Amino acid sequence: MNEQLKSKLHKLEDVIGYHFKDLDLLKVAVSHTSYVNELRVYKWESYQRMEYLGDAVLELVISDYLYRNNPDMSEGVMSKTRSSIVCETALSYCARKINLSEYILLGIGEAAAGGADRDSILSDVFESIIGAIYLDGGYDKAKDHIYAHVVNEIGDTMVYVDNKSMLQEIMQSKHIGKIEYSVISEKGPEHKKVFEVALVINGKQIVIAQGKNKKKAEQRAAFEAIKMINEYGLLGGDANEESSKDEKPENQDKDNKKE
Repeated sequence: MNEQLKSKLHKLEDVIGYHFKDLDLLKVAVSHTSYVNELRVYKWESYQRMEYLGDAVLELVISDYLYRNNPDMSEGVMSKTRSSIVCETALSYCARKINLSEYILLGIGEAAAGGADRDSILSDVFESIIGAIYLDGGYDKAKDHIYAHVVNEIGDTMVYVDNKSMLQEIMQSKHIGKIEYSVISEKGPEHKKVFEVALVINGKQIVIAQGKNKKKAEQRAAFEAIKMINEYGLLGGDANEESSKDEKPENQDKDNKKE
């Protein structure tokens, strides 16, 4: 390994906050097949096998995180949430946050084609680095890395999830009531508008959120509502009480009919 490559990898270590005992592991983690093919080294020296390992470690850590921090979340919702957190779009977002494209080793043709900024390559390299850290430092170090660069970004990456469907599923399981979304305002010029949307349950405004369009604002509002459920159990007393009031007359009628 030449000094220029070593320097580049040491800078990446500083960025991710982990320093390798075996720097060759990090070199493999950022080596695309096109780069390896041009160097004419064995195929397994690219990041593909390491990405496979990193993917498995990432899924385990995120599964554990969701299970421990969301006692009221059903298996189905946990599975959907995990899938959204580890999806290509979300991971490429996390990769861009640390400018990972600057450190990926690509062949001349792939580099010229803009491969370093391709979501698929960014997400693969992001996972392969997790695999490299796991091999070098063990599960706990890999977990620390995932918490620092994935879990801490969940608030932003969750905008890629279908939070509205997830919220609807939670509402149905808890029998809380009817969900509505209403646009409160549209601000800014046409090319850079910001939409403000209110999420309403049983006529009570629960949360207000913003987005670059109506759809994103609604998804953000649903995400904030899901966070409220996870943190407080339910969506506030008034919304739940209204739901109970709506159900009470129906129950009373059934009792009267029995009498």
